[in-house]
Amino acid sequence: MHLILTGGTGLVGTAVLDAMIQSKGITKISVLTRRPIKFTDDRIEVIMHKDFTTYDSDLLAKLQGAQGCVWALGISQNQVNKADYITITKTFPLAAAKAFQTLVPSKTSETTPSQPFHFVLVSGDGTTFSPGVFTPFFGRIKGETELALAEMQKANPSALRATTVRPAFVDFTGHDEIKPHLPEVGRLMSAVVTVMNTVTRRLGLLRSKWAPTEPLGRFMAGMAMGMWDGALDGGGVDRLPGGFTVVHNHGMRRIMGLDAAGGSEREESCMCRKG
Repeated sequence: MHLILTGGTGLVGTAVLDAMIQSKGITKISVLTRRPIKFTDDRIEVIMHKDFTTYDSDLLAKLQGAQGCVWALGISQNQVNKADYITITKTFPLAAAKAFQTLVPSKTSETTPSQPFHFVLVSGDGTTFSPGVFTPFFGRIKGETELALAEMQKANPSALRATTVRPAFVDFTGHDEIKPHLPEVGRLMSAVVTVMNTVTRRLGLLRSKWAPTEPLGRFMAGMAMGMWDGALDGGGVDRLPGGFTVVHNHGMRRIMGLDAAGGSEREESCMCRKG
């Protein structure tokens, strides 16, 4: 199976890329990036791409045969102005979803119809479809992006199956495989890690907000592969008219068995990804 990944140099994207590499069912990984990635694997094709609003015929030819994408490209609302944040958070993924659904062949064999392209959007906790006075800017823009993806899927469900995941506090500390590939953590983030470690591990609070990168990466890679088709249901999972699915952090935890007896013990400290 051929999958596409963006945001491969960031925290969540790094976790997803590791999961893709670990999966024997994935035969090719096309990484669209502006910067070189640190991972090396024979299945990875790094495609340097500067303008994420456009996908010309040459680029789409390189991506031909891809069946899914995890869109992990993103940025904090505190790092750019509002116009740039909208471009990165909303314009980029919508342009990609529109282009990638054209990669779906008319049929996979003489007897088997084609499957829609699986587009998995990494969103975030705090995203809402009903913003209020106190809704943070990122929550409103990400909500608008999700609704636009839902409409795109509703208009052409045979070509596109879109899903969004809303992780809260993303924890990489138990995921040794990705540590050499992560961006540097500054002093402020180190302080956040210490505080959140105290709140979650020692006090046992906000457990439902915790997203260890190893199962999170596996979950999203699996969605891009279509492994969860028809199985995304229950607590923490919302489905809009037309089939667009929203997986909240506690839904991901439930599906991956993190809240069951004997679940993951890798939830020790975190890097916060909220904007």
